Amino acid sequence: MILSETGESRVNGYLFVLERSLGTVMPRDSIRDVVREIDSHLRERIAAAEPAPDERTRLEAILRDLGSPSRVAKAYSVERTVDEAVVSGRILAIARAIVHVAMSTVTGFIAGLVIFCGYTMAIAFFIVAALKPFFPDNVGFWVDNRPEYQTFPWRLAADFPGPVHEHVVGGYWVIPFCLLLGLGILAVTHWGARRFLGWWRARRPSFAVSIRPAL
Repeated sequence: MILSETGESRVNGYLFVLERSLGTVMPRDSIRDVVREIDSHLRERIAAAEPAPDERTRLEAILRDLGSPSRVAKAYSVERTVDEAVVSGRILAIARAIVHVAMSTVTGFIAGLVIFCGYTMAIAFFIVAALKPFFPDNVGFWVDNRPEYQTFPWRLAADFPGPVHEHVVGGYWVIPFCLLLGLGILAVTHWGARRFLGWWRARRPSFAVSIRPAL
C-alpha cells in the first residue's frame, strides 16, 4: 500500500507523539534510534498491506496493532532499564528496573515487594550498626527486666527513649554483627533481584521483536 499525503501526515504525527513520549522515559541519545526503528517497522507493515479504498481504516488498524505512542514508549523504557540492570548489576539500575517491572505485572509487583523488604532490612541493620557507638544504651539486644518475662533477648533495635521495663545487652560487638548481617542480606537480595530480572527478560520477548509482523 502506498500512502497518500494524508497518510504520510498521520504516520509522521504518530512518530512525533512517540518521540515526545520517549522523551519522558528515555535518554535523548537513545530516542532517535527507537524512532528510526519504529518508523522502519511501520513502513514495512504499510508496504506489505494490500491497497484498499479506505486508506485511513487500514492505516489506523496498523497503528492500533502497534500500540499507542505512550505504550510503545513505556515498553521500550522497561526493556532498556531491565537490560541495563542485568548487564551492569548496579544497585540503582536494579532498583529502577524493579520499579518498572513492579508497575507492569502482578508477578513483578510481588517480586518487587519482596526485594524491597530485603533491601530495607539490610539498610536497617546498617543504621543500627551506625547508631551503636553514639547511643550504646539505646541500641542493641533488648531484654525485659521483669522476672516473669526474662528470656533470651528477643529483639534487636534502636529505641529512643528505651522502654522502662527493658534494658540493652551486648556491647560493641553488635556493630560488626549488624554489619555482617546487613551485608549478607544485601548480597542475597541483590543476587535475587538480578536473577529475577534475568528471568523476567528471558521469558518476555524483546519489544523490538514482538512488533514484527508474523510471516
